[in-house]
Amino acid sequence: MKVFNTLSRKKEEFVPLQEGKVSMYVCGPTVYNLIHIGNARPMIVFDTARRYMEHKGYEVNYVSNFTDVDDKIIKKANEEGVEASVISERYIMECKKDMEALNVKSATTHPKATNEIGGMIEMIQTLIDKGHAYVAQDGTVYYKTRSFKEYGKLSHKNLDDLRSGERALLVSGQEQKQDALDFVLWKPKKEGEPYWESPWCEGRPGWHIECSVMSKKYLGDEIDIHAGGEDLIFPHHENEIAQSEAANGKEFAKYWLHNGFLNIDNKKMSKSAGNFFTVRDISEKYDLQVLRFFMLSAHYRSPLNFSADLMEAAKNGLERIVTGVDNLNFLLEHGAKGAMTEEERKLVETAKGYIEKFDAAMDDDFNTADAISAIFELVKFVNTHVSGESSGAFVEAMKDEILLLSDICGLIVDRKKEILDTEVEGLIQERQEARKAKNFARADEIRDMLAAQGIILEDTREGVKWKRA
Repeated sequence: MKVFNTLSRKKEEFVPLQEGKVSMYVCGPTVYNLIHIGNARPMIVFDTARRYMEHKGYEVNYVSNFTDVDDKIIKKANEEGVEASVISERYIMECKKDMEALNVKSATTHPKATNEIGGMIEMIQTLIDKGHAYVAQDGTVYYKTRSFKEYGKLSHKNLDDLRSGERALLVSGQEQKQDALDFVLWKPKKEGEPYWESPWCEGRPGWHIECSVMSKKYLGDEIDIHAGGEDLIFPHHENEIAQSEAANGKEFAKYWLHNGFLNIDNKKMSKSAGNFFTVRDISEKYDLQVLRFFMLSAHYRSPLNFSADLMEAAKNGLERIVTGVDNLNFLLEHGAKGAMTEEERKLVETAKGYIEKFDAAMDDDFNTADAISAIFELVKFVNTHVSGESSGAFVEAMKDEILLLSDICGLIVDRKKEILDTEVEGLIQERQEARKAKNFARADEIRDMLAAQGIILEDTREGVKWKRA
């Protein structure tokens, strides 16, 4: 398997740090509103990469954070007259609902920034002690960018070029920077903002430090894959490298994967341009499996253009696969039985060639566009060779092959698919979290969703028990 490493700007053979295991960190959303379709692209493509690695036999430790303290969250909280945590918890729950509808698997761990403040203070102190950070007069802590000699190795720019791309951080004490490229690790509190105690001042962390700390805590000092949108290469991921490698004295991530930008009708998505769409907006017009299929129809590193015409094409493409599975279900329900004939066994072996073609595409830097082409070819093969005369075993084997490849892509193509035990457990856990957060509407929605699938819940002293009706 080869992946394109942003660090080296070339495809490299994927060799994990620990045989049979993959540690993977994917930057998650800032939770101040419903996620938009730009947020959805990395969620979908890196979920698919994870699924494929699990298919290959790897045990994947997949961490994706929620940034739950941020200027936008605080602004919205002040507008509503509530605590910032009320806003962030609300939109974490809404994000999880959208991820579920997109069939994005829950991360192994979904850490929240506000739960990791202690670790951030500890890493910042380490950076100060090692001479990579300094404290300004008002208590702001800055990272001394030029102290890290390899700064710029991810974005492939030198320090002076990076000056023009510096992210403006509206904090007090900007004039106290020793260098214009230095960035904030800790900033003093402002009126109406949440804050935490620190050795330097009452305040809150800068944006970049949280991912360095959460990656270290949940995956270790060195990880296999760090992924996210192309827009995060600079400054966020560049700063993560500087922080983590200066603090830990080790290479932070072996492979850096970044998905391309998403445009709307060939224009940048923005609210001011009137072309801004949340995942929830799209769900009013399409099954979100169509959005997932659309996102996978192009290579993840390529720019992707979203339009009504392309979504219709995606809808029709997904329907071809779903219809193929529907036809097989119809045959199984209407009398297809018995063992395979010798001719059918040969056809099954031939069909395995499409699985090999699928694997070859995914081994080539997760080329989902070519992988989906292999699924289409398999469906066409099945439509050609399966009939009312086929044995039940042959029909089942053909269905299993289509479902195997579709499931790796996270595509639900079997309308009769029964909800899995792991999915039930995940929904029950989410219901428990919703009840703790007093989001009873979501808790009731999950109970009703499970009831519709024939799942009966029973609240006991030992916890929630469930059974199939």
